[in-house]
This record gives sequence, structure tokens and C-alpha cells, in this order.
Amino acid sequence: MRLVLAMLLAWGATGAAAAPPDTLAQRLQACTACHGKEGRAAADGYHPRIAGKPALYLHHQLVNFREGRRRYGPMVYLVDHLNDDYLREIAGHFAALDLPYPSPAPVTEPAATLQQGERLALHGDAARKLPACTACHGKALTGVAPAIPGLLGLPRDYLKGQIGAWTNGQRRAHTPDCMADIARRLTPEDVSAVAAWLASRPVPVPSKAADSLPEPLPLECGSVPR
Repeated sequence: MRLVLAMLLAWGATGAAAAPPDTLAQRLQACTACHGKEGRAAADGYHPRIAGKPALYLHHQLVNFREGRRRYGPMVYLVDHLNDDYLREIAGHFAALDLPYPSPAPVTEPAATLQQGERLALHGDAARKLPACTACHGKALTGVAPAIPGLLGLPRDYLKGQIGAWTNGQRRAHTPDCMADIARRLTPEDVSAVAAWLASRPVPVPSKAADSLPEPLPLECGSVPR
């Protein structure tokens, strides 16, 4: 009997010692299971990088999943019962990570497609009231603090999928929803071209979001603080 009791006490002590630490990083392994180690992105091309994104942008996305503006079952399940303070803590954790980006995937699109994408990204199309991507996402396309994400370092298929989600209403943001407005002005050829060109560009070093834009936003965006 004494031997059994000693074994149980020893097992209890071992089990207690082996318990994982209750840290934010430990709890957020639920995020990195899909978004890759340290939030660097998954290899499937559909679960994007969240490491280093602006904190307010990440917080907005978590709130959007919780409040039904974005629809993806696993994400909704994870955040459905989390309060704003905890979502801000999660966003701040990933925003603070400064990790290198991998090299872009090899280019497979024709040169004409990439040229069309470059024109739209850098210059837009005034005739169709399409601002350049750089007008909102920064000259380096690495985003603008605190709420505008970078567009480089994202897979082509993910970019196409998100523009498509804005077009058909599967993805929404705070009103006025400027990205939905822009997405609906793009043709399928535009989407393919700009996604291919953005995905082909290396991420500059440093890759952090800019502190501000040199000029006001070309249209009002409800997700960006005035």
C-alpha cells in the first residue's frame, strides 16, 4: 500500500512539473497551428502571415470574425467568446514579432500580366477611380500603422481569394468599407494581375509598417482612424 501511495505521489509530482506554462505564447499555439510557426504563414497559401502586421489591423480582423463581418468557421469558433481586451492582447503579441520573410515564389505569369499588376499597384487607374495600392498600403507596400496591413509577403492565391471575398460580400469591414468598394471595380483580369505582381515582390528590410502616409487616403475607410 505504501509503495502504491509513493508511486502515485511521484506521478503527481512529475505530472505537475510537466504541465505547460500558462503564458500567452503557449495559449496562442491554437493560432500558430494554422498560421504557421510564430504566425509566419502556413505552407498551403491560404492561411496568411500574422506576425508583424499592425496591431489595430489584427484586432479589427479578430473582431470582424467574432461579429460576423468575416466568415471562417475555425476562426469564429476561436474568438466567439473572447472580449475586446483579450483580442487586443493577442493582436499586440503578433504585431510585436519582427521575423524575416521568405523569398517570393517563382513567377509563372506572363510578363504582360505582371506589367498590368504593377501599373495598378503603383499607379492605379484614374479613369475607373481605382487608387494605387501604394496610396493606402504605403509606398513600400508594407502597410501603415496602426491599421493598414502590408500586401507583400502574401501568396498570390490568398490575395485573389480575399479580393474575391470582398467582391461577393464574404469579407466585410467597418463602414465605409473602402476595400469592398475598390474590389468591386476590379475585373477578374485585374485581380489576377495585381495578385501575381504583389506575390512576386520581395519584402524589403526592414519590413515594418510605415508610421504614416505622405498624403491623405484617397477615400474614406471605416477601419482606419481619422
